[in-house]
Amino acid sequence: MDRRSFVKQSCAMCLAVGAGLVAASSLSSCATLPVYKTAVANNKVSVPTALFAQSDFQVIQAKDLFYNIGLRKEKDGTYTALLLRCTHADNQLISTGNGFKCNLHGSTFDKEGQVTQGPAERSLKKYRTEIIADQIIIHLS
Repeated sequence: MDRRSFVKQSCAMCLAVGAGLVAASSLSSCATLPVYKTAVANNKVSVPTALFAQSDFQVIQAKDLFYNIGLRKEKDGTYTALLLRCTHADNQLISTGNGFKCNLHGSTFDKEGQVTQGPAERSLKKYRTEIIADQIIIHLS
């Protein structure tokens, strides 16, 4: 095998392995996350409390919102809603189990939305929540 063929074959193999690792990593982080799809009405999102019977965290995908909302049930029975948009480059965040990560430039945030690693410098946007009957209301304004 000549040098040129060897380099081409080696590069192709490295790219294939790298692409496979990235795809597997992305799928493994998304496969286990519960996603609740809903609509926005009067600048509010309504989520049933029953969703939290098995898990204390849900990803909320509201129609017409570009970014998802992370909704977490706290130990005291209240709920925290965070916009899953990186404050550095407006990229969708993924849940890591211990917080959130931006795959674009590597910023990370803790469960409360505070920056744990830059380049992001600002915390995540937090929405006010309230419980009415069996619904969690997320106020978007």
